[in-house]
Amino acid sequence: MSFPESVRIHLGAALGVAQFGGKSPDAKPWKGEGGGVLEVVEDHRGDTFRAVYTVRFAGAVYVLHAFQKKSKSGIKTPKAEQDLIASRLRDAERDYRERYGKDE
Repeated sequence: MSFPESVRIHLGAALGVAQFGGKSPDAKPWKGEGGGVLEVVEDHRGDTFRAVYTVRFAGAVYVLHAFQKKSKSGIKTPKAEQDLIASRLRDAERDYRERYGKDE
């Protein structure tokens, strides 16, 4: 909720498309976690905001992380953010199995 309103609207619209089985034109594959993990990037007044989510599971979209990119150098996402996304993906897989009794 701390993101600028226009960013929240943009990211929310992309996630809404995903909830109904589509793919926003602004969504692109997230590198490092394999298929079904996507990110939406929105720039606002010189800042970059990202939402990373997975559509690996039938009938469910899990938002893994939404953050403001504050890289000190280059365009690469900091390792701590990458590790957090990987951890939350494992949590989502576990939650999906427990909730729906299914694997991917």
